Amino acid sequence: MNNDIVLLVDDEKNILNSIERLFSEDGLNILKADNAEDALEFVRNENIAVLVSDNHMPGMKGIELLSKVRTLSPDVVRILMTAYADLPTAIDAINRGEVFRFIVKPWDDDDFIRTVREGIDRFRIVRALKRADEATLLSLAGTIELKDKYTRGHCDRVASYAVAIAGALKLPAETVRDIRYGGWLHDCGKIGIPGSILNKPGALDDSEFDLIKKHPAWGADVARQARLSEVIVNIILYHHERYDGKGYPAGISGADIPVEARIVAVADVFDALTSDRSYRKAYSMKKGMEIILSMKGSSFDPEIVDLFPPLIECIDSPEQTEDPR
Repeated sequence: MNNDIVLLVDDEKNILNSIERLFSEDGLNILKADNAEDALEFVRNENIAVLVSDNHMPGMKGIELLSKVRTLSPDVVRILMTAYADLPTAIDAINRGEVFRFIVKPWDDDDFIRTVREGIDRFRIVRALKRADEATLLSLAGTIELKDKYTRGHCDRVASYAVAIAGALKLPAETVRDIRYGGWLHDCGKIGIPGSILNKPGALDDSEFDLIKKHPAWGADVARQARLSEVIVNIILYHHERYDGKGYPAGISGADIPVEARIVAVADVFDALTSDRSYRKAYSMKKGMEIILSMKGSSFDPEIVDLFPPLIECIDSPEQTEDPR
């Protein structure tokens, strides 16, 4: 992490020093500013990865500062420190895309450190995606999978299944290429999900499931920021939609779901069914296909499901009920 710069902004210098001590063993480059104007000057002149700002400061509030930073340097990952009374403001800022996360004062040290590290991960992903060569994208998929020890190779297998379906549908070569990239990157939003949830051995509770359901939107936001194609963004955003409209995050149905996302949805769940997961052992290929066929017209596009069985026989893959992870 030695090259990653984290900028801390708070009008109370003792708070700045306390936060800096949290990261004393992380090897981060820490910059500190006690007012918004100095913070903006740092953003203009330094390669800032993550900016953590208090909200209540004299002059310019933190939320206004982060909004200006979004315009000035959109790759900077913006984190807002706020009191409990400001939570609606922080959540609204996240929904508008102005803030990546918020930290509630008084903070938990471990949560603070994890949030900043996730911000650095996001910064690195955006920068990597902007290069958008195949080696970088595939390497990035592997980095994402490191968060979940049960999904090693998942993104590459999903891409292979999806490309086979796209070929059978005779989609244009450029679209097929982007479907491969989207298959590799479909779970990139999971970089913001704690490993304790991704690797939980039992069922997710409601709050954990709500957090999991945010990963398509988070990933799509990263892909847009990196100016990836609409096909790739659609895959990341809509791969958990269902044909009957009962999916997430938008609850769209049928042909309203982009075809590239309908393709990857089938490939994603099939590989999930036929791979070991933290909460169960893999199903056989035969049983996995039976489950996919049983979901035709509910979870999945019937035309795509009908194409899939003969294709799978031509694809090398290892010998997962549908889980949101």
